[in-house]
Amino acid sequence: MPADPPLFANVQEIAGEPELVQLGPAGDEPCLRADAARNRARLLDAAAKLIAEHGAAGVTMEAVAAAANVGKGTVFRRFGDRTGLLTALLDHSERKFQAAFLTGPPPMGPGAPPVERLRAFGHALLRRTVDELDLQLAAEPDPARRYSVPARRVLHGHLLLLLRQAVPEADCELLAHTLMGYLNPALVHHLTRQCGLPTARLESGWTELVDRLTAGITQPTD
Repeated sequence: MPADPPLFANVQEIAGEPELVQLGPAGDEPCLRADAARNRARLLDAAAKLIAEHGAAGVTMEAVAAAANVGKGTVFRRFGDRTGLLTALLDHSERKFQAAFLTGPPPMGPGAPPVERLRAFGHALLRRTVDELDLQLAAEPDPARRYSVPARRVLHGHLLLLLRQAVPEADCELLAHTLMGYLNPALVHHLTRQCGLPTARLESGWTELVDRLTAGITQPTD
C-alpha cells in the first residue's frame, strides 16, 4: 500500500468566506479496507502514546512498530517516513481547527465582526500550538518548508480574508504574513520553552497586535 501523502488543504472563497475543500486526496481514508483502516488507527494510537510518554523525539518508525506489534515495513508502507507519520497525527486536529474557523460558532467562526474573529483565531491557534508544540516542530523540521505546507496556507488565507474585511486599505497580504510569523511554532517554542512566557501573555500580545492594526475600525458582523 503506498505511503500517505503530506497533509493537503485548499481554500476557495465562496461568497466572501473560505471553504475547506479537503485534507489529503479526496476519498483517501474511506477507500481503505477495514483491516487497513484498523491497522492505520492502531499505528497512530501507538505513535500518540509514545509522544505523550517520551515527546516527539521518542517517535521512530521502529518504536511505533514495536509498540503496535507490527513489522517495521508495515509502518513505512503506511506512512512513507517519520515525517509522514507525524503529519498524519496532526491531520485530525487540523481538520477540527479549520472547521472551527470556517463553519464553527462565533467569535472564531462566521457571525462575528472580523476584528473579533482575528482575536479569537490567534488565541485558539496559540493554545493549539502550545499543546502540540513538539509534534508540530517535528512534523515540519525544515523552517523554509513551513510557509509552503498547504495547511498553513489555509491559515494564512483565512487571516488575509479577515484583514481585507477589517482594514481593506492596508497591505493585507504582507500583514497576514506578519501575523502568521507571530503564530509560528518555532517562535512559540522559543517564547514558552526557552523564555518561560505563559500562553496567556502570548494571547494578550496577539490581542494588542490586532487592536493596534485595526485601531479606530468599527465593523458590522459578517
